[in-house]
Amino acid sequence: MGTRNPLWSIAKRCLTGLLIGVTISDRLLEPGNVALVEKICLEKYQFSHGDVVMFKCPSDHKELFVKRLIALPGEWMQLPGSPEIIKIPKGHCWVEGDNAALSWDSRSFGPV
Repeated sequence: MGTRNPLWSIAKRCLTGLLIGVTISDRLLEPGNVALVEKICLEKYQFSHGDVVMFKCPSDHKELFVKRLIALPGEWMQLPGSPEIIKIPKGHCWVEGDNAALSWDSRSFGPV
């Protein structure tokens, strides 16, 4: 009947994948609430309290953590369960998991 052009087939698949990806990201993620923390990203993205971020585990750089931003660089905060108040160093932030009882986060390893 006719031969199919392989480039047309690839283009249709790419376009379909793109449309599905855009639809899912628009419906599941609110803009500005999720960010992948990388050095490049730190310079361009304006983080705010409550943002959910991914970062490498401080003790095992092959493992990724997903936590919520609690305090940003230069801010003062009281350590959970302690009267001690600390200032978050420049280039660092305080992150905590949503499940406080089981989360390994800044309460365990400090600012990241």
